[in-house]
Amino acid sequence: MPKLTVDGIEVEVPAGATVLQACEAAGKEIPRFCYHERLSIAGNCRMCLVEVKPGPPKPQASCALPAGEGQEIRTDSAMVKAAREGVMEFLLINHPLDCPICDQGGECDLQDQSVAYGRGHSRYTENKRAVTEKYMGPIVKTVMTRCIQCTRCVRFAEEVAGVEEIGAIYRGEDMQITSYLEQAVTSELSGNVVDLCPVGALTSKPYAFEARPWELKKTLAIDVTDAVGTNIRLDSRGRAVLRALPRINEDVNEEWAHDKTRHHVDGLSRRRLDKPYVRKGGKLIEATWDEAFAEIAKAAKTAGSSVAAIAGDLLDCETMFAAKALLKSLGSDLLEGRQTGMAYDTSNLGAVAFNSTIAGVEDADAILLVGTNLRWEAPLVNTRVRKAFKKGAKVFAIGPETDLTYPVEWLGNDLGLLAKLPAQAAQAIDEAKKPLLIVGPGALKDGHGPTLAMAGGFMRDGWNGYNVVHIAAARMGGLMLGYAQKGGIADVVAAAPKLTFFLGADEVDFSAFGGSFKVYIGHHGDTGAHHADVILPGATYAEKPGTYVNLEGRVQRGDRAVYAPGDAREDWTILRALSDKLGHTLPFDTLDELRAAMAADVPALGQEGLVSYDWAPPKLAAKAKGELAYPMKDFYLTNAICRASPTMQRCSAELIHGEDFAEAAE
Repeated sequence: MPKLTVDGIEVEVPAGATVLQACEAAGKEIPRFCYHERLSIAGNCRMCLVEVKPGPPKPQASCALPAGEGQEIRTDSAMVKAAREGVMEFLLINHPLDCPICDQGGECDLQDQSVAYGRGHSRYTENKRAVTEKYMGPIVKTVMTRCIQCTRCVRFAEEVAGVEEIGAIYRGEDMQITSYLEQAVTSELSGNVVDLCPVGALTSKPYAFEARPWELKKTLAIDVTDAVGTNIRLDSRGRAVLRALPRINEDVNEEWAHDKTRHHVDGLSRRRLDKPYVRKGGKLIEATWDEAFAEIAKAAKTAGSSVAAIAGDLLDCETMFAAKALLKSLGSDLLEGRQTGMAYDTSNLGAVAFNSTIAGVEDADAILLVGTNLRWEAPLVNTRVRKAFKKGAKVFAIGPETDLTYPVEWLGNDLGLLAKLPAQAAQAIDEAKKPLLIVGPGALKDGHGPTLAMAGGFMRDGWNGYNVVHIAAARMGGLMLGYAQKGGIADVVAAAPKLTFFLGADEVDFSAFGGSFKVYIGHHGDTGAHHADVILPGATYAEKPGTYVNLEGRVQRGDRAVYAPGDAREDWTILRALSDKLGHTLPFDTLDELRAAMAADVPALGQEGLVSYDWAPPKLAAKAKGELAYPMKDFYLTNAICRASPTMQRCSAELIHGEDFAEAAE
């Protein structure tokens, strides 16, 4: 580990570290535009210049210079100051002076660094060059005259997203960044280039001209559009959420978020349920809370203990616990969260969890994917698999062939292959030190099948390589709270409940509940509301504090960003008020009391962090063959919020169904 001094401060850095990293270890701020910790080194902006001795008598780019033993680094000398001012002056030669109308204003690296390291004036009077706008799809807005050719977007598309559709054309002063043939970028991670862009060349198209950053209230939240549990920040103004941005969490999402996470937020305010409704004469009629509760009380009196609750995909643990407590008081335990009919053994939660952890995927040296389109079902797990591949891991897959952004050896589309893997796959897994099995919902729909029986082949000392991918944010929390019948939702249907609570459940086959009185507690006028006998307007995840458990069993909590519209209320408060009307008052009046009761029932939900599930190797099921199919048919329209979002609808139309919007480029 080399030792060196930075402005007189001695530091020791790992072998292979750069001078820039050494400077940061010494607490010195080094300006940069092209350098990014998660991307390869380009060394083309030259803003990170420092003085190095021994070395040439000129400033050097610290991002591309290896740290060496005995180096003396100066970051504050007159030479460095003059060099940085010169670089900034060159960068601003052609940059338009349009900060007042630029969406990057207030969050712009170029603004910040020009103030801190620039000259304060320009000596250039020549005309500035102009670059035509490029079309990159419904997510990314371009103003390429602002581009400083840092190439962060190009490197991200190639290295992280794995979709090489952004690149540079021409040379020198004529160089331009563009998408391939100026078509939409098809990556589900394209929105990250907006965060990476250090100037205003790439900005968010749905958010264009909406707000300035200093106008926004910032709230820490957890994404519910998939089961990864991406840490996000919701930016709101008044009663509207205007954007969602990722927060850094190295264990979960690093600093990325997929496009559904970022841009579903315009669906939060559309198609909302803001009043209770009661069905009379076949039509839903507006009602008061008391009238709606009275109808439910009448149905509950007839139903007795024949009551069920179906949890939706976006639900928080607090709502599920309140519903569980209400059903228990009514004498029922008919709880289910797997709306679409999946039925697998949940007696051992370790057998339905992502045991290697999300971050642990990067350490795998042989990976077998079974029945999972990981690029859609968990994009930020897919980026980890891509990193493992780049480190040398071999990737095999069973299922319909699809583009996962990295080379995969497809073994076929027959679950029976698991009984006897092809020789090359079996050998790679046997020889691996950390083999990984990732089972997707396509392999779980008919029970575990033989996938779980293979778990033993993916065990090593200190390593559990058996992983299940869920696609619902509420799934693991629901399983921990007991929202699982042995035969799945089929058991609930067979019990023919006379009263059924649908807790934001919109993917259910409602025809199977024709004889039940249906109460829908949710936030959007989607499928569930259309079939309900009584609608009670609830809150979205952005309008209530909530606890969520991601696919690896990590308990996380989000806060309320805005309040629900109209008469809508937080879901658990609706159930608490309803319990009074039913004569079975729930034993909590505040969120803290509810969480205390929930922690008493399921201790793991009492505090944030990774839950350690008991593990027992699952048994081989009889069904060991058959073709697999991926349940997710449209990445952008997987839940009620996304289906209400104009941005998600356009992404679906253009990127999934191939409708051409390129000529509409601004």
